[in-house]
Amino acid sequence: MTRVATLPGDAVPVSERFRITQALRIAAVGLILLCHLLAPDTLQPDRNNLLPWTLGYLVVIGAVEGLARLIPRHTLVLFSGMLMLDGVWLAWATYLTGSTASPLRYAMLLHLGAVCLIASYRTGIKLAVWHTLLLFTIRNMIAGNVLTDTSPTNLSGYGSADHRLAIFVVVLWLVAISTSTLSAINERELRRRRGDLEALTSLAEQIERTDDSSSVARTLLDAAVTTYGFPRGVVLASAEGHLPVLASYGLDEDVARRPGRPGPSLVISQAHESKATVLVRGLDGEADPWLARLLPNASNLVVVPLSAEGRSLGALVMEHTGGQRIQRRIVTGLERSASYAALALRNAWLLEQVQRLAATDGLTKIANRRTFEATLEREVARATRSAEHVSLVMVDIDHFKALNDTHGHQAGDEVLRNVAASLSCECRDFDTPARYGGEEFAIILPGCGPDEALDIAERLRRAVSAAPSVVPITASAGVATYPSHAGDADTLVRAADEALYRSKHAGRDQTSLSEGVPPEAQVDALLRRAVSQRLGRPVPADDGDAVTPSAHGADPG
Repeated sequence: MTRVATLPGDAVPVSERFRITQALRIAAVGLILLCHLLAPDTLQPDRNNLLPWTLGYLVVIGAVEGLARLIPRHTLVLFSGMLMLDGVWLAWATYLTGSTASPLRYAMLLHLGAVCLIASYRTGIKLAVWHTLLLFTIRNMIAGNVLTDTSPTNLSGYGSADHRLAIFVVVLWLVAISTSTLSAINERELRRRRGDLEALTSLAEQIERTDDSSSVARTLLDAAVTTYGFPRGVVLASAEGHLPVLASYGLDEDVARRPGRPGPSLVISQAHESKATVLVRGLDGEADPWLARLLPNASNLVVVPLSAEGRSLGALVMEHTGGQRIQRRIVTGLERSASYAALALRNAWLLEQVQRLAATDGLTKIANRRTFEATLEREVARATRSAEHVSLVMVDIDHFKALNDTHGHQAGDEVLRNVAASLSCECRDFDTPARYGGEEFAIILPGCGPDEALDIAERLRRAVSAAPSVVPITASAGVATYPSHAGDADTLVRAADEALYRSKHAGRDQTSLSEGVPPEAQVDALLRRAVSQRLGRPVPADDGDAVTPSAHGADPG
């Protein structure tokens, strides 16, 4: 890959600047040749000697252009060398056409201003020194009779040549300093804008790698703090339009850890209504009690609304210090970042919603069969590594088909929802209740041995019987534990299911503990797990080992 040369502190390729200066040189040569033809009296007294020097300079320009095309990696050296050669040519052309009274001396001012703007202010200052040195060198050579004085003799009223030279050098440095100052300001502003653009690009790249709303909010806040140096800030947003704290920076640890229940905010409402950033000198504790508690003694706040697809999602609230009015550049940068982050938040919430729908049962809102199977495999693998137990409880509602036939499917669906809610309330935080199929539920109990799991299963079964229903209901349950009753997840389901159907055939409304799967099934399960671990991928169970409720025939009740 060819490296593009750049001037110090800038990202514009020097080749582009070189082409511009080459075009200006050709234009200057053309202007001098045009004056030589149309207004020869303006280039006195030695205009005839100026012509060959100008043509020679034009040849050098063409030769350097060819070198730049042949060896582009040395363009920076050619660029610097040509600036020095420009100074020599302009100083010599000025000497030939009247020295301190030559009209070409103004070309030095134009050259200096152009270089300050095209290259950089540092290059302009160096060039001003070079022009000054060449002018004084020629003047000293004239004073030492090395060169003949070409100044007109009719300028006695305009002071001596030294006086005119001093005035011109002062003007040259005024031009250099003023133009360099303007160039420095422009360069600093361009550098800031470039930094803002790079920060926005970096934010976009980081957000693309995030997969949840909290990470998006944290990325947005970190980018704002890193780029603009805010001491405090929060991101308040939710898919429903509430204002919980998604991310915070610089807040008190107790407040950040326990922000409390979010409440309405006057300044955020104003930002949403106006759909524009709101600048606030301070917070009113009565109008914004919750935000004032989050950011106590806050001043100079920047409230940027977070909106996507016409919906208000929240706000980015940053505190600006220093007592100075915040720059419009910073506000614009925050607005662009917030706009991009708002879309990312909306997409993250949609993805989370899709994942939640894919992982839960649509009717009961608890884990579905697919989530249950994945969770059970994971818990069995964890129990194997840590030499712990994991138990499985299978619960089935007794005579559910008769309830459906008598009271209708809507009543049956309501019973299923109430049963799922009861199971969720009775489970521990790390247990997993799931709808296994139809009226059958499964509960994964990590860290539970057979005796503890039997007690929990009985409590769950009674909770199901106590669930609201159009008619009183009962439930049967079966319990199995890994590795006491089964060798892997498949056989654990089989053992718990067999225990459940033993409860069914024993009269229902009771809980049974598994007697374990046959030894040969245990051996097969251990072999499957060993092969799975060896190959690094799951190995499906044999058809004969996978037992589902349908293997036992229809529900007898």
